[in-house]
Amino acid sequence: MDLRIFTEPQQGASYDTLLKVAKATEDLGFDAFFRSDHYLSMGNVDGLPGPTDAWITLAGLARETKRIRLGTLMTAGTFRLPGVLAIQVAQVDQMSGGRVELGLGAGWFEEEHKAYGIPFPKEKFARLEEQLAIITGLWATETGKEFTYDGTYYQLEKSPALPKPAQAKVPVLIGGHGATRTPRLAAQYADEFNIPFASLEDSERQFGRVRAAAEAAGRKGDELVYSNALVACVGKDDAEVARRAAAIGRDVDELKANGLAGSPAEVVDKIGRYAAIGTSRVYLQILDLDDLDHLQLISDQVQSQLG
Repeated sequence: MDLRIFTEPQQGASYDTLLKVAKATEDLGFDAFFRSDHYLSMGNVDGLPGPTDAWITLAGLARETKRIRLGTLMTAGTFRLPGVLAIQVAQVDQMSGGRVELGLGAGWFEEEHKAYGIPFPKEKFARLEEQLAIITGLWATETGKEFTYDGTYYQLEKSPALPKPAQAKVPVLIGGHGATRTPRLAAQYADEFNIPFASLEDSERQFGRVRAAAEAAGRKGDELVYSNALVACVGKDDAEVARRAAAIGRDVDELKANGLAGSPAEVVDKIGRYAAIGTSRVYLQILDLDDLDHLQLISDQVQSQLG
């Protein structure tokens, strides 16, 4: 079971804070540091000092870390043109020595688009499908050859399809709860399927849909990695769990029902139940980025028990 750290910087975090968390992620033996791609805070927080850009952040971390994987859950397809995003991700992959993964989604948070003057088209999923075709097509084009694409929403003509990532294949993550289109898209393009903030029952159902879609597309269902993103709130005792829940404005019982919360033993048990339905990777959503002791506890008493 891989444990990855997943942050939500739009809720309030500077680059320096993210760097501290990324370095702790590496030092404590976690597999990866991932971040959301949002420009506006959500809920009752001020978001200070303001948003940080996902790929600029990851470029900086690429030069200041050595081992951990780096990526997004999920890059918003509405924020960047696919050709530009292919260049950005390839460059950050080069800067990291081949440690980048691209989670790409359609984009959904209309208010942040309004706040920063970003178009919010109606046909987001159809655009996402073309974006995936373009990005993976650019990377797969042999050096010295050109890439052309004539889609409904995007057209590329005689692109040199450069630069190339350091990796032969940048892992692509697709995720979500959609019952039909999302599994089909994952079957076609994804190396990993991620379902965010889902119960065991919903996760098992969605993993089954993705496996079936993969097999219908001529792939083996087990070719994909199946992962969950779940909020984490772990404490050595009830008082510490309650303190950490209060710090992120959540109720302990709700966190235990919908996330990974409680004592290390409780969290290990729940992760084991996700493993039993096919989960092999968990993204721990860490909402209090100043509490590095939380990461230390998870490393010492949760991760150590999962092998």
